[in-house]
Amino acid sequence: MVRDNPTTRDTRPVWEDRRPRPAAAGRRTRTDRPPGTAPRVIIIGAGIGGLSTGCYAQMSGAETRIFERHVLPGGCCTAWARQDYVFDYCIEWLTGTGRGNDAARVWRELGALDGKSIANFEMFNTVTDENGRSVTFYNDPDRLEAHLLEISPADARPIRAFCRDLRRFTRINLYPFLTPPPLQSPRERLATLRTVLPSFVLLWRTAVTRMESFCDRFEDPLLRRAFPFIFFQDHEVFPLLPYLFNMASAYHLNAGFPQGGSLGLARSVEERYTKLGGRVDYRARVARVLVEDDRAVGVELRNGERHFADHVVSACDGVTTIQGLLGGRYTSPRVEKLFTEMTARPDLLYPGMVSAFVGVDGELDPAARHSTTYLLSDKDCAALPGVMQKSLVVQMRSRYSDGFAPPGKSVVHCTYFSDYASWKRLRTTDRKAYWARKQQVADFVRGFLERHHPGIGRAIEVVDVASPTTTERYTGVRGGSILGWKSFTPADDVITGLINKDRMRLPGLAGFSMAGQWFAGGSLIRAAAGGRFVTQYLCEELGLDFRAWDSGGAVPWHPDRLGHLPQLETRRVR
Repeated sequence: MVRDNPTTRDTRPVWEDRRPRPAAAGRRTRTDRPPGTAPRVIIIGAGIGGLSTGCYAQMSGAETRIFERHVLPGGCCTAWARQDYVFDYCIEWLTGTGRGNDAARVWRELGALDGKSIANFEMFNTVTDENGRSVTFYNDPDRLEAHLLEISPADARPIRAFCRDLRRFTRINLYPFLTPPPLQSPRERLATLRTVLPSFVLLWRTAVTRMESFCDRFEDPLLRRAFPFIFFQDHEVFPLLPYLFNMASAYHLNAGFPQGGSLGLARSVEERYTKLGGRVDYRARVARVLVEDDRAVGVELRNGERHFADHVVSACDGVTTIQGLLGGRYTSPRVEKLFTEMTARPDLLYPGMVSAFVGVDGELDPAARHSTTYLLSDKDCAALPGVMQKSLVVQMRSRYSDGFAPPGKSVVHCTYFSDYASWKRLRTTDRKAYWARKQQVADFVRGFLERHHPGIGRAIEVVDVASPTTTERYTGVRGGSILGWKSFTPADDVITGLINKDRMRLPGLAGFSMAGQWFAGGSLIRAAAGGRFVTQYLCEELGLDFRAWDSGGAVPWHPDRLGHLPQLETRRVR
């Protein structure tokens, strides 16, 4: 059954909530769906993956309800407040902010960018070493080539090779985010082949050339060290392909920063979802998935309420889903490999992140780059608690969007990869030492910013430090790993099999699917596309025609639409 456009009438379902009660052996506690009524779908988690699933399921004729443990949508795509400053946590750039490609189409269907301006920058990042030498990674290949040759004429050969490949990538329009391969029509497969085949050698060569081996070709030590930090941190296992792909996207204004930032993106998708008739229950933590005769029939909340549906989609943490909500009873070789073997491998999983947000009374230097990665000296590394990769990223976040700072004030965001285990151990065993460590971060950041931006120290009003354990408690993401799985690793192959072969399901368990970053891959566009994919598979099972259309929203964005923002911790660093 396919409904009319759900925006034309109120389609919010009446859901049955039940307290746990004794049941006779073999008795089913799920109410069967009357013939001709819309199927009901429960979604666990209101991150981007869960909200996307809800939007597409509503458009396709299902009646959905999302249960979210937090008070805000978005999961890791979030923000919080401190002294009238908004500390935006997730997005550094967003694939799909342009037009004329399938990534942009996904965001239009989800209403994510409705009424918003997009901040585009002429460079991806600037990298500065301990001696003050800098290199800027411009998105324009001609400008980049001239700049790099000026820094090191002796490295003309690798410089020209990189920029030549970047020019080639600017001619490729390949964003495979609409349909999972098993469901693609012959026409869709042919369109992909027409894009891939002419560039096959380029794509293959750049996919097998590791960035670290490419950097060995440089004579200049700055270039050799700086190239891996094009994406702010060193992604270590990345080949050349993702660097070239994303810089080419930014060149076409398709990797910008949306007004409203991370929580603004989540709020827009949440609004799209509720206008389609969906419902989000906040402060509603799911304790387990209800299973009868090897079929998921609903969920039980921590407060004991039971809610029933024809299908359940988990869009929350992977280990929580498999071991917690399902009690480890249902799994598969691929899922076992992901969440037993691969979660213990640091080469496959991003580490946690330390964030220090700085509220400044005054405007930032207009000549300062919007984003700079500083390569740290041994002395600085010894002073910065738990720093990995010997680097610190400094971003002028109030330049990314309005509303992040009060008028006449600014926000700076400083980040670095750090070891989750050491932070977790301190917070668990010695809370006083944990807070002292956060204070160390704050003190270092104050001094570091003063060193590179003289006078800023006197204008700093607040420093807010979030450790990897803060991220885990606030968002539920395991290990504080906001980025999740590293791309271009064996984890990618397992996730691809999960999507294409297992169809985002678990063998032996009917009526249950999985979405979100742990099952669809990292990055916001992949999480959003995962919601589209899982809904297309879901429609096959439920007998629905998959439907999707642009939201068409045009109301201008305003910071007030972020809503009430909580504070992460009641205790502050000085």
